[in-house]
Amino acid sequence: MLQALRDKTTGWIAGIILTIVTVPFAFFGMESYMQQSVETYVARIAQPPTWWSSAPNMWPFTYLWTRADIESDAFRQRLDLVRENMRQRQGDNFDAKQFESKDNKRRILDGLIDDQVLLFAAEHDNLAISDDEVRKAIQSMPDFQVDGAFNADRYQLILASQNPPLTPRAFQDKIREGLKNDLIPAGIADSAFVTNAEVDRLARLLGETRDVNWVMLPLPPADTAPVTDAQISQWYDAHRGDFRKPESVRLEYVEVDGSTLPKPASDEAALRALYQQNISKYSSPEQREVSHILVAVAANASEADKKAAEAKANRLSAEARAPGADFAALARANSDDTGSKGKGGDLGWIRKEDMVPAFGNAAFSMQSGQISAPVHSEFGWHIIKVSQIRPSVQRPFEEVRADLERELSQGSQEREFNDLIGKLVDEVLKSPTSLEPAAKAMGLTVQTTPAFTRAGGPGIASDQKVLRAAFSDTLIQDGTASDPIEIGPNKSVLIRVFDHEPERALPLEQVRDAVIAAIRADRQRKAAAAAADALLRSAEAKGLADAANEAKLAMGGLDGLQRSMPIPSQEAVAVLFNQPRPANNQPRLGKALLGNAYMVFAIRAVHDGDLAQVSAQDRRTLREQMSAADGQRAREAYIRALRARYQIKVAEDRL
Repeated sequence: MLQALRDKTTGWIAGIILTIVTVPFAFFGMESYMQQSVETYVARIAQPPTWWSSAPNMWPFTYLWTRADIESDAFRQRLDLVRENMRQRQGDNFDAKQFESKDNKRRILDGLIDDQVLLFAAEHDNLAISDDEVRKAIQSMPDFQVDGAFNADRYQLILASQNPPLTPRAFQDKIREGLKNDLIPAGIADSAFVTNAEVDRLARLLGETRDVNWVMLPLPPADTAPVTDAQISQWYDAHRGDFRKPESVRLEYVEVDGSTLPKPASDEAALRALYQQNISKYSSPEQREVSHILVAVAANASEADKKAAEAKANRLSAEARAPGADFAALARANSDDTGSKGKGGDLGWIRKEDMVPAFGNAAFSMQSGQISAPVHSEFGWHIIKVSQIRPSVQRPFEEVRADLERELSQGSQEREFNDLIGKLVDEVLKSPTSLEPAAKAMGLTVQTTPAFTRAGGPGIASDQKVLRAAFSDTLIQDGTASDPIEIGPNKSVLIRVFDHEPERALPLEQVRDAVIAAIRADRQRKAAAAAADALLRSAEAKGLADAANEAKLAMGGLDGLQRSMPIPSQEAVAVLFNQPRPANNQPRLGKALLGNAYMVFAIRAVHDGDLAQVSAQDRRTLREQMSAADGQRAREAYIRALRARYQIKVAEDRL
């Protein structure tokens, strides 16, 4: 038997089978069979290799593709940031339920996808941003300005206060990437233009007036007619979705608030040690007001071109250092730095680390008023002039003592807070199906919430992170405590769902009165529509004035109605200006539902805006607004076209 088995495994068929089995191991290795991959991305963007744009996205060619994943954590961070911004802007008008809708989440995710697509495109096109462009972008940011001018101290302070702190180089790299990604879209948007005919058309449209009449129909009397059991059953069966009780939960929770922890007494030695550790935070580096003349040298320049550039730089340096020379005039006439040339070569106040090493080393080794010999960098040759010097300044210990005490106190409270949270979690793990034992062991109190839905509730139930955890399958099904949920600085809660009611249809017996009210409201709406239709038919036969008089209704009217007039209401004006022009010298009749009541109207005439009344400033404003709108549409079209070049996969279930 063994000999027969050996014979069957040494033939050519066995060789083919062995080869087929070996190939997957060669490509993937044993780990592919032993390990299970868990995908956590919300969206995946893939692009083919640049040298094979038509490469199929299928095995084994997928290994040639470049992929970028937008992970759940990154999506949640963007979601929380947008939510907080909207909450601050809208205040009490913020609609948490609408914000959490899948459509809104998809719009936010599309923004992240667009960012990644633009990054791919910028890398594909080998786009680059110069140091001067980065510097100008940073200096133009309002956050870094004092009295309308860039302030280096404020710049340093804001970067140091970030969490985690940012170095100037890291921040510059971040700005460089943003500028690079936006280079083409911004150029497309800025290239939009509007013709005079388009401006005229919009001006005539905005200045348009209309001669109109209207009749506002009163609401019909409240319906009090009987409602039969059959009608109730029929309405309930047709509108079951309107009579459901939403899913709800009740929580027990333990809150840990770091601000309530005792503050430690000041320790002189610790304060001075903290001062020394953060000495750079309380110091402003030396700065110099610098101008330069650049003689650019391309990276691929020939030896002859390099020597010619060096000779030109030597000549300009000699001219600049000659008695009575005008450095600014020389820079405007000869510098190849387009960013500073128009300003006479002025680069403003700089720090050594802001510049490329060769430039920074030279500028910070010079005296005030000195002009350098040519300095070589990767950009070419620089002739540098130092106009003024600001020495480095260090704030003394006593001046910043209060800040140090506050920082030390906060640090101590944070450590105590983190230690307390850690011990609380350890206690919860001993009995995860109840928070009472852990709270008792740590001297904390277990609190409860009233029942609330996914739209949120009072207290901690208004926090989106708490809502996500409270309605998660894990907490609902297992009844265990959550991990700590941060609801503010040094403030966290652990929650446990102790009561859960799934969404359910309410029985007819419970909603009978609501069904009857819905039927009667529907009857009233239909009666209002029927009255409006009857008045409109009468107006078509005999005119709106006679029809209104016959129905004993008041008719309003206005010649020269403008878009900005709230007469009879802003909603009514929007309807009246959204109707076609009258034709054949006959009024344009129609009806519109405004809130719960109907309006029947007649548009008698339409008059275009008078272009002679449009000032030059108004025309410029219109042109700018139209150009900006056209540019934004072109930008969006460009991004849509870019997205079509990539394969984008969205995990809808992880939104």
